[in-house]
Amino acid sequence: MADAGAAAVKPAWPGDKRAIVNSPANITDPLVLFMPSGKRGRFPVGTPVLDAARQLGVYVESVCGGRATCGRCQIEVQEGNFAKHKIVSSNDHISPKGAKEERYERVRGLPERRRLSCSAQILGDLVIDVPQDTVINAQTIRKDADTRVIARDAAIRMCYVEIEEPDMHKPLGDLDRLKIALMKDWGFKNLEFDFYLMPQVQGILRKGNWTATAAIHKDAESDIARVIALWPGLKNEAYGLACDIGSTTIAMHLVSLLSGRVAASSGTSNPQIRFGEDLMSRVSYVMMNPDGREGMTVAVREAISGLVDKVCAEGNVQRNDILDSVFVGNPIMHHLFLGIDPTELGGAPFALAVSGAVRIKASDIGLKLNQGARLYMLPCIAGHVGADAAAVTLSEGPHRQDEMMLIVDVGTNAEIVLGNRTRVVAASSPTGPAFEGAEISGGQRAAPGAIERVRIDPDTLEPKYRVIGSELWSDEPGFLDSVQATGVTGICGSGIIEIVAEMYLAGIISEDGVVDGSLAARSPRVTANGRTFSYVLKEGEPKITITQTDVRAIQLAKAALYAGTKLLMEKQNTEHVDRIHFAGAFGSFIDPKYAMVLGLIPDCDLDKVSAVGNAAGAGARMALLNRGYRREIEVTVSHIEKIETALEPKFQEHFVYAMALPNKVDPFPKLSAAVKLPPRKTVSEDGVAGDAAPRRRSREGHAARRSRE
Repeated sequence: MADAGAAAVKPAWPGDKRAIVNSPANITDPLVLFMPSGKRGRFPVGTPVLDAARQLGVYVESVCGGRATCGRCQIEVQEGNFAKHKIVSSNDHISPKGAKEERYERVRGLPERRRLSCSAQILGDLVIDVPQDTVINAQTIRKDADTRVIARDAAIRMCYVEIEEPDMHKPLGDLDRLKIALMKDWGFKNLEFDFYLMPQVQGILRKGNWTATAAIHKDAESDIARVIALWPGLKNEAYGLACDIGSTTIAMHLVSLLSGRVAASSGTSNPQIRFGEDLMSRVSYVMMNPDGREGMTVAVREAISGLVDKVCAEGNVQRNDILDSVFVGNPIMHHLFLGIDPTELGGAPFALAVSGAVRIKASDIGLKLNQGARLYMLPCIAGHVGADAAAVTLSEGPHRQDEMMLIVDVGTNAEIVLGNRTRVVAASSPTGPAFEGAEISGGQRAAPGAIERVRIDPDTLEPKYRVIGSELWSDEPGFLDSVQATGVTGICGSGIIEIVAEMYLAGIISEDGVVDGSLAARSPRVTANGRTFSYVLKEGEPKITITQTDVRAIQLAKAALYAGTKLLMEKQNTEHVDRIHFAGAFGSFIDPKYAMVLGLIPDCDLDKVSAVGNAAGAGARMALLNRGYRREIEVTVSHIEKIETALEPKFQEHFVYAMALPNKVDPFPKLSAAVKLPPRKTVSEDGVAGDAAPRRRSREGHAARRSRE
């Protein structure tokens, strides 16, 4: 009784685009939501959780065939009131441990709060978390560091000195003689020591035979220099962390502070997803659950600690050798990481608790690195444009050049920066999780087996596709063998953008996004779905279909992003942009042509549209390796003008026009020169096609027509 592909559907709550079975026969059955996939459905009381997961297409591994012996099907029940989903989840809503599960726990051990989904049965509404450490084909976190060379002037300096030995005639303390040596040899004028080092100094100096290496932290020019760590003899390496805390994924780089070399990179899903897919639902969770803030803070800090273990293992580095760290994130991630209640960010005036740069000891938030390690967070631009957008701005540098540059970081909450050395403006647009597959019937996050590329023959309407984990197209020999290990499981963000754009280019949907039902006579790919029509991308199990509801979800997301961009262009008094940069892991896999066909971004030369990868992570590395970049972005952020889209009267108008593909009124001459756009046609909501007037090419023409009317 899963929701995917069901014929009789209706939203689970107002505004939800995902379908859910809700027939009279099962309306009282418990509702089960699986995270982080976001898939859900209603199931009879007594259904094993593993069976429910399989019916929904949620990957939960089980080698033993449900005998409760392999332990690979572990899940966790999330407790609390999940208002967005209208679910109150509790451990009372799952069956107690039975004999098999108790035997497994007794013999093999079961982590706290974990259950075996093959044995646990559904008794009531549940939010189920599938721990990523139990998933073989878990989400692909594609946030590697770029290869840019960053000039080094780190806030941490490693300083080797030889100290004068004690003398009966010079009763100066060991620490004071160490301080004199450091000031004499390295030119420090005002030097202090972290208190924890004072009891250790004498032992370290004697172990090093009166030689030592001090790690000295000095950030801003006016700061007092502080000795934060000390080793006997020569210590010729030190490391730092650069971490981008995204609402969906967390990316971390372990970097040598001396050479600038990236020793290791790793990423993971943000565990806060189980509290809410988008940012506002997480704020809502905090508001409705007294321990909600603490729970999300603990979750993200634990995930970050796990990433530290991973990068240290990969880079063969000890935690004690990590002396500095730079973190970035959107305002809500920023606040939750620091342990700050984000409730004020949930409504106007979207007040930040702290907007400037944050400088603390890593131990202040329980991050176990070197005992003296420091932590720096870039400043936030505004209530919904955070330190991650500041890091992207630092990385791409629109404020350093003359061209009008548009930077788009596509996520559940898209952040947009537009400007040049004269002026920079920024905004955020609530695109929602549609681009990540959460509101799409066959959607999923990027993982092996997910469709990421799509092409449709405009004559036959037959599709072909590529999936993550295979280099072959679906119509090439050997494709089935190449995906045998994973199967074809769904469609991820880049594939969703391409399938909708290809459906438009092939004439399957009109510029208004309506599936043309008359094409059902031409191709069995176009099928009736109640009063609307759908397009079948893949037959078999699982059957992957793009429904009218799916297309609408993508239109809503892309219209919000484009409308935000248009507002910024108006603020800059410009009709065009010279260059477009897609930031973020998702942006790295968006084909610029299809993004423009969809109307996700404004018209621009396609060769000047590029993906810049994890630019937020790159900005964090820049701030880690060069304290001058910290000063630069602090000054730059103070001059960036934030545009609050929710308060702009023209946002709705731009949004309505942007619902069309690529846009109802804005011209796309550069795109038209590179891609043959289909002739305009209208299709009624029931799929009946008709003629349409020529595409309106300018806002001026639209205004003239309105005046004539």
